[in-house]
Amino acid sequence: MLRKTFALLLAPLLLAGCAERGTLASAPQGTHTVTVGIAAINDFHGSLEPPKQSVVAPDGHGDFFSVPSGGAAWLASAIDSVRAKYPYHLTVSAGDMIGGTPFVSATYLDEPAIGVMNRIGIDFNAVGNHEFDSGIDELMRMQRGGCAQHTAIKPCQLEPYRGANFPFLAANTFKPDGTTLFPGTAIRTFGKGRNQVKVGIIGLTLKGTGGLMKPDFAREVSFTDEADTANGLVAGLKAQGADAIVLLIHQGGRTNGDPDPNTCPALYGDIKAVLDRLDSRIDVVVSGHTHWSYVCEYGEFNPAKPFLMTSAGLWGKLVTDITLEIDPALHKVVSRKAHNVIVQSPGYMASTVFLANRELYPIFQPRPDIAAYVAKYVNAAEVWTHRIAGHLAESVEKPEGPLANSGGPLGNLIADAQLAATTGAGAQIAITNPFGIRRSLEIAPDNSVTFGAIYAVQPFGNRLVTVTMTGADIKAVLEEGFDREAPEQILAASAGFVFHYDRSKPIGSRIGSMTLNGVPIDLAADYRVTVSQFLADGGDSFASFRKSRDPVPGVVEIAALEAWLQAVPPRAAPPEVRAIDDRPELNTLIRNAPPGQKYR
Repeated sequence: MLRKTFALLLAPLLLAGCAERGTLASAPQGTHTVTVGIAAINDFHGSLEPPKQSVVAPDGHGDFFSVPSGGAAWLASAIDSVRAKYPYHLTVSAGDMIGGTPFVSATYLDEPAIGVMNRIGIDFNAVGNHEFDSGIDELMRMQRGGCAQHTAIKPCQLEPYRGANFPFLAANTFKPDGTTLFPGTAIRTFGKGRNQVKVGIIGLTLKGTGGLMKPDFAREVSFTDEADTANGLVAGLKAQGADAIVLLIHQGGRTNGDPDPNTCPALYGDIKAVLDRLDSRIDVVVSGHTHWSYVCEYGEFNPAKPFLMTSAGLWGKLVTDITLEIDPALHKVVSRKAHNVIVQSPGYMASTVFLANRELYPIFQPRPDIAAYVAKYVNAAEVWTHRIAGHLAESVEKPEGPLANSGGPLGNLIADAQLAATTGAGAQIAITNPFGIRRSLEIAPDNSVTFGAIYAVQPFGNRLVTVTMTGADIKAVLEEGFDREAPEQILAASAGFVFHYDRSKPIGSRIGSMTLNGVPIDLAADYRVTVSQFLADGGDSFASFRKSRDPVPGVVEIAALEAWLQAVPPRAAPPEVRAIDDRPELNTLIRNAPPGQKYR
């Protein structure tokens, strides 16, 4: 009882000032300021239902525990709670609102994901790479509405689609005629007379989005440098009277140390190179893409760039509460702070442990209108999502944290399934990209796996293709996982194929020995390799796959996985390590390396 009482007394401190980060000198005594609040999310990925995932957070006693979180109706209530604090507020998203979504959203072309965000009241969404998953025409339909069919799935199955009530922003996404696909900036005005303030918004995706798209779609647009683009827009926003500038960017970083979503220990990642060149007149950077959660005072890393940078993780598990104090006479932000609010939703069974609610953090109730809207789509999709697709010995977790760029046992399972599905095409090796694995593979108490569960793991509908590659081509592909063209990604391989890597070696020479069934790979010999069509086309910046020959198309990825799960007795995910790190002690050194250090 004493422990519970102490936790309840401590909760306001964790949820308020002690959990908030913000610098800048306070306004001079007597100065009048206008407060503007921002509720920020990123990487929602159509997570309409609670994803049976958690946020790791401080437990109030110097340790951490897992807090069940997520679900659109609970997210709506959490956002409402943030907005209720502020007479003036904005609600924004830093991309990947759609794409890579669970079956309930994807089977209706993410129309319900946009429908949820309309009801929540999003003001602006900066497009992310996954907004482009179904092509430019379909993305334009997402914005504008209508029932024109641009994919194999029929639109408007349950109701007419009206489009997004909020603008998409894409300042660095250009059409062939030189115009941006969507507007790049916006301004929102609050208050009147001497108390009027204006907040400028810039929306960007990462410049590498083209390499993450299907090549046919990528040819229709181009992407410019993030910092150069943003810097070129600041003066125009200031000329329009912007007192504060907020950058919504679908690029981000990761942190080391304790997994507190309101801290920023040892920030690393591609966002740092952007921030180091960004115009210091930008006040807040709302980031995404890496699925990490943090609140960063970037001035601690680079004093010349005192940005407040935030990220709310993914799947609507968090919402960032940002407070701006703006001096309308000086036309600038005089203080700002932020903290991530956990969207605590009902407890759930995680593997063999029930993950209960935590009273230390607010327990939100589902907003009734959102819950009813989501239920309409969930019920309509139930006949497919609840179909038994197979059995598995136990649930398999998707690697997270520092291991998120590797496949782990789940990657092994998927690669084995793909190899088995394509032996008729001569496949000897199957390779899959960990970033294409979206969720853990959950089983029911009777070890059954539903179609909805496997779809959540592989939602992209990619078809497999078996191709001929030389051993040298295979090595080149593996090397590309460690180059500077995209975030590091250690490809997952099927049983029998093992390779070693060493990050201390120069880029292009980091892959060591490669063996197939214990026999060294011959760099001059041909091998039959199965990959998704996305990878075969050079997706995720694995350009060397384009050198492959003699393609034989196969089944869709998810069909291969379903067929593999028909085994009796149920299979277990193979636990062995097939990609072996020869220098694991370098992981921390690499992430903390100063710019220009040879590792990465």
